[in-house]
Amino acid sequence: MTTTTAPSTTTDSTPAPIDLAGDRIPFARLVGVEVRKMVDTRAGMWMLITMAAISFVVCGVLIAVGEGDDISMATFLGFITMPMLVLLPIMGIMSATQEWSQRTGLATFTLVPRRGRVLSAKVVASLVLALGLLVVAALAAALSTLVSGGDVALEGLSVPGLVLTALIFTLQGVAFGAALLNTPLAIVTSLALPTVWTMLTSMSERMSDIAQWLDLNIVTGPLVEGTMTGSDWGHLATGGLVWVGVPLAIGTYRVLTREIK
Repeated sequence: MTTTTAPSTTTDSTPAPIDLAGDRIPFARLVGVEVRKMVDTRAGMWMLITMAAISFVVCGVLIAVGEGDDISMATFLGFITMPMLVLLPIMGIMSATQEWSQRTGLATFTLVPRRGRVLSAKVVASLVLALGLLVVAALAAALSTLVSGGDVALEGLSVPGLVLTALIFTLQGVAFGAALLNTPLAIVTSLALPTVWTMLTSMSERMSDIAQWLDLNIVTGPLVEGTMTGSDWGHLATGGLVWVGVPLAIGTYRVLTREIK
């Protein structure tokens, strides 16, 4: 008697690997999500409202204490952007540290496993919002110039240089936030470290020579004034490398390698 044995079938219980070959989410959508995250949160929304309100408050004060037609649009725009350049890095920090301070990293990096794309989207979103705030500042300055009857000429002020300076300071905030991954620590560091550095470099002539290369406030001065020369571009590149490039490189490495808890 012959027994026929059915052929054995082997079942592989190993799950199929996840295909990450293609970018499932368009980069423009990631930027839109990051912009919405910066606006939707209570802290982010009030930060943007405060920065926009400061523009009109500064203009109101200048109109109240100024001499009318002696105040030009360049004066309005210059005074508006002074506090804005202090607050723009904080906005960049809040964007870079969201996943780590609010513990949303697990959800974000599960939906978008490529962390570099998320960080790039944060950079672009911060720069987009910075440009939007500069538009508000320009509108406030133009309206105030019309109300006060001042001169609309922008003598002594370079608009492209001012825009580039604002973007540099915003990018510095993103870099510090990514490097430290802690919102309060990054804010304190980004505000205190340049201040301490400026104080130290003002103590001696030799340190002042170093500050011309490494103090971001000094190297961006000719850029805002529109008086850049060949050596000024070298100073700007060196200062930008120290205050933006190095922290951003460290932050990129930390974001790509840090374990999410």
